[in-house]
Amino acid sequence: MMMSVRMAPPLPLIFFTMMLRVSMADWGVIYSHSHICALKNSSVIMSCSYTYPTGHQIEKVFWTKINVKAKEEFPDLFEDPEYSQRLQYLGDKQQNCTIRLSHVTQKDQHMYYFRFITNIDKWLGKPGVTLTVTDLQVEAPERVTEGHNVSLTCKSSCTLTDRATFIWYRNSQPLTERRDRNNQLLLQSVRREDAGRYNCALHGHTYISPAAQLTVTYPPKNVSVSINGSGVIVEGDSVTLNCSSDSNPPALNFSWFKGGTFVGSGRIYSISNISSDHSEEYKCRSINEHGEEYSAAVTLHVMYPPRNVSVSINGSGVIVEGDSVTLTCSSDANPPAEISWFKGGMFVGSGRIYSVSKISSDHSGEYKCRSINEHGEEYSVAVTLHVMYPPRNVSVSVNGSGVIVDGDSVTLICSSDSNPPALNFSWFKETQSSAVGSGQSFSALQSGRFYCEAHNQHGSQRSDAVTVTVKGGLVKLYISVGVICGAAVIITMLIW
Repeated sequence: MMMSVRMAPPLPLIFFTMMLRVSMADWGVIYSHSHICALKNSSVIMSCSYTYPTGHQIEKVFWTKINVKAKEEFPDLFEDPEYSQRLQYLGDKQQNCTIRLSHVTQKDQHMYYFRFITNIDKWLGKPGVTLTVTDLQVEAPERVTEGHNVSLTCKSSCTLTDRATFIWYRNSQPLTERRDRNNQLLLQSVRREDAGRYNCALHGHTYISPAAQLTVTYPPKNVSVSINGSGVIVEGDSVTLNCSSDSNPPALNFSWFKGGTFVGSGRIYSISNISSDHSEEYKCRSINEHGEEYSAAVTLHVMYPPRNVSVSINGSGVIVEGDSVTLTCSSDANPPAEISWFKGGMFVGSGRIYSVSKISSDHSGEYKCRSINEHGEEYSVAVTLHVMYPPRNVSVSVNGSGVIVDGDSVTLICSSDSNPPALNFSWFKETQSSAVGSGQSFSALQSGRFYCEAHNQHGSQRSDAVTVTVKGGLVKLYISVGVICGAAVIITMLIW
C-alpha cells in the first residue's frame, strides 16, 4: 500500500479524484521485505525500489522513522547521530533505495520508511520495513545422565531473515563438525566429556550467545584408596585411608571393607594404635544415585617385632646317640626375622633350622633361638635335648672298710654312665657261665674274680673284673681299674 502526502491547491472533487488515481499509479516504493529479523550486532540490508511521475527531478532521498518526540515528523536518519555512522545508502537517485544499517541493537527495533523529494512533490513509502533485532540463547536441560541423548537448541526471538548456518562452541572451542543449518545440536549417548559451557553463533557473524551450562551426571568411576604417610606402617602407628572417586553428583556414601567384611563408613577410614591384626586387604565402595563402584584393594602391611618365638624338635622326641636331630625356630614377625641359636649361653649357629648329625651325649643341654628384625627381638623358651645312650664307663667299687672276720662278706657296687640310668645289673664270677647275682650291689662270700654288667633299653656294658681272696680272717680284694701309661694297674685292698 502506498500513500501520497504531496500538497496541492484545492481543486474540484472530480478533478482531484482523477489526479489521485494518476498519482497513485506513478508514485511508489516497493520493499523486498516488510519484516526483517536481524541478529544483534549484525549488518542489515533493507532493499527497496521507488517510482515517481515522469518530468519530476529527484532532489533528496533519505530513510526515516516516525519520531514522536522530535519536532520534525519524518527526520532524516542520515543526519541522526545514532545512525549517521552506521547507515550507508547503497541506492541512487533514480530507482534503487537500498541501505545498510550496521551493528544493530535492540534500540534499533522500529518501522523504517524510505522518503524522497522531487522538484514538484514528495513521497513516503508506507507501510515501511519493520526491523526486529534478536540475540541468541542456548536452550538446554540443566542435567543429563551419561549414556542418554540430549538436544540443545539455539533460539532467537524471531525467525532470522537471512539463511543462517549455526556454529556451536563448547568451552569456547568450536565444534566444527556441528556446523549445520539446523539450530539444534544433538548429542547422542552423552559422555562426561560432553559436559561444559555451550554457545551458539551464526556463521559469518561475530555475535556469540551467552553460555549455557550442560551438566552430565554419572555413577562413581576411578575409585581409589590412598594411604597417608610414607607407606611404612609400624605396630602402634595411626593410619588413615582416603577414598577418592570421580562421580557427578559427588558421591556422599562411602563404605569400607576389610577382606569382605564391612568395617566403616565415610570418605576417610582411620585406625589408631594399629596392630598386626589390621594387616589385610582394604577397599572402599563409592555410591551416588546413578550407581556404585569398588576401588581396587590395597594391602596394609603392619610391621612389628618378633613374638611367639618357639623351638620345635623333629621326630618323636626320643633322641638316641647317633641320631640326626633338627631344631626349628618359629616366630611371628614383619618383616621376617633373622634367627640365632644358643646352647646354654653360647652361640652355636644361625638360620631358622639348626641341625645336629650323629648326636652324642655332649649335645645334651638347653637350646633356645633368638628372633630379631629392625623393630625388636625376642628369645624362645629353652628346650632341653636329652640324648639317650647305653651304659658306659661301667665299674665296680667296694662299699665300706674295716676288719672283716672270717665268715663275713664284701659288698661290691656296680656304677655306670647311661641315659636313661641303668636299672638292670647282673653279677658274674669268671669261672661261672651264669650270673651269680643281680642289682647294683653284690655281697661276695668267697674268693674269685667278679664283674658286673649294666643294662638299659639302649644296650649294655660289663665292668672290669675285681679279685676277691679270703684267707682266714683276711680278705684280699684286687680291683683292676685300668691302664695307666701303658701298664695295668691293680689295687689290692686288705680287709681284716
